[in-house]
Amino acid sequence: MIDNASIESLKSTIDIVDVVGSFIELRKAGANYKANCPFHGEKTPSFVVSPTKQIYHCFGCGVGGDSIKFVMELEKLTYPEAIEKLASMFNFSLQYTKGSSDYSDAKRVLENIQTWYVKNLEHHATARDYLKQRGISQHSIEKFGIGYVPDGGSVLKFLNATLLPLPKAVEAGILAQGEGGGYYARLVERITFPIFSASGVAVGFGGRTITNHPAKYINSPQTKLFNKSRLLYGYHLAKESIYKNKKLIVCEGYLDVVMFHQAGFSEAVASMGTALTPEHLPLLRKGDPKIILAYDGDKAGVAAALKAAQMLSVANFDGGVVLFPDGQDPADLIAKGQSEVVARLLRDAKPLIPFVVEQLAAGYDLANPRAKEAAFGMVKQFLGGLSPIIQDAYMPMAATVLGVPPALFGKQLTPQMTQPRFQQKQDDTSILLSILKTLLEKPAFIDTVLNLMSLEMFGEHRELFERLLNKEYDHPALVGLSLSENALVMSEEELFVNIRNFLIRFYRQKLKTIPRDPSLSSQKKVYLIRKLRTDIIPRLEKGEFVTYEI
Repeated sequence: MIDNASIESLKSTIDIVDVVGSFIELRKAGANYKANCPFHGEKTPSFVVSPTKQIYHCFGCGVGGDSIKFVMELEKLTYPEAIEKLASMFNFSLQYTKGSSDYSDAKRVLENIQTWYVKNLEHHATARDYLKQRGISQHSIEKFGIGYVPDGGSVLKFLNATLLPLPKAVEAGILAQGEGGGYYARLVERITFPIFSASGVAVGFGGRTITNHPAKYINSPQTKLFNKSRLLYGYHLAKESIYKNKKLIVCEGYLDVVMFHQAGFSEAVASMGTALTPEHLPLLRKGDPKIILAYDGDKAGVAAALKAAQMLSVANFDGGVVLFPDGQDPADLIAKGQSEVVARLLRDAKPLIPFVVEQLAAGYDLANPRAKEAAFGMVKQFLGGLSPIIQDAYMPMAATVLGVPPALFGKQLTPQMTQPRFQQKQDDTSILLSILKTLLEKPAFIDTVLNLMSLEMFGEHRELFERLLNKEYDHPALVGLSLSENALVMSEEELFVNIRNFLIRFYRQKLKTIPRDPSLSSQKKVYLIRKLRTDIIPRLEKGEFVTYEI
């Protein structure tokens, strides 16, 4: 079992914005963060994360909770599994009352096998010569923990000799199990590149063949620790420079990253065996950097750059694209001592949106009217995914590239069109929610408010008030209220001014409904109307508080 004190220590260490932001893309919205809810489909963000309260809540489907609850629900884990997942993500060492866990065993396997891979490289001349030929320095080898894995038999022998359980090595992605039940190594006779989480925890490996194997690169399989769609190679080493310089360079391979860092471009990272995906966006967003896509200029590189640039543009990232010419990759140029050329190419990166527009247009023969029409449709569809102001800024450029009138893209924005269509009025619903939110934050006022307002006055929010009175603070409805932007926490003066104004409106409405109330006698109706008109409402209007049961 995990020690309770260790769990509490983990809770105090992690930040819910970092946790949730590791899985979905968050955007700042006032004091909170917003996103499209990962638990139900939606186009308008209603999922809110509060850094001050360390909770999340979706106003669409009602889910809510803390960091642990989020990981449990999203990853379909038990409570202990979610704790261990978080500890692994943030390099936190859990304490156990007895035994260990799958996560800690898998981490132990990865750490030991990585140490062994590094030692193997020292004794394998062919692997060392290959790295030397690629221009990789000894310092870079040590910095990135580059190693070598020999034949599969040696891997099994090492694991057995160090008493590392083979089933745990399977869970860590080091071994696989054949149909007959026997174990075999996933990586054999390859240079190894350890892959770390953003917090610097080893989670998997990439392997580069030096024996002309058809599969040039192989990565670890998906495991509890390793998900290549949420990881970027080298990020743990690059993140300090990314935050400092507000720049992030995405390249295609492990060697590119190593050589970029070796040449002083320490913001470089790479995706692993796959193009950038929406799952990478939360990690790319951290530190709000400008994203530079640095890809090979071959057909595959251009296609990958176009796909990534489209995704980043629609996600409102700023940045550019560099395509390395003449079939060279950045690692080759740096190895040849042409770091200045690389620096110039990065400085002259083509901005994301113009790159996409030009590449989309380049796929068509614009001299052919039907082809031009198809290109126009593709470009217009792309621009349609951008914000109105960004669309407006790039329509003239797109029109020039395509050779069409800007008017074809539709009416452009005017300053008047960007202004709000209406000013939101604060109605009784928002007043009541603000009163409840204030009482949630300042419970000392509850008794006073109860003397002035009845449960009936809260109408559709009566149940919310009852849960507040019963101190059900963890109920999703109250959690949602605490994060709602439609309700404000008021000062004491604001609270009672709004209560008095609400009571005046409430009693005036009662004057209209009392005559139609069949449960009241005529005599009672006359009495209540006179009481409200001549006593209650006038006293409230003078600023005096008065309680009166209707």
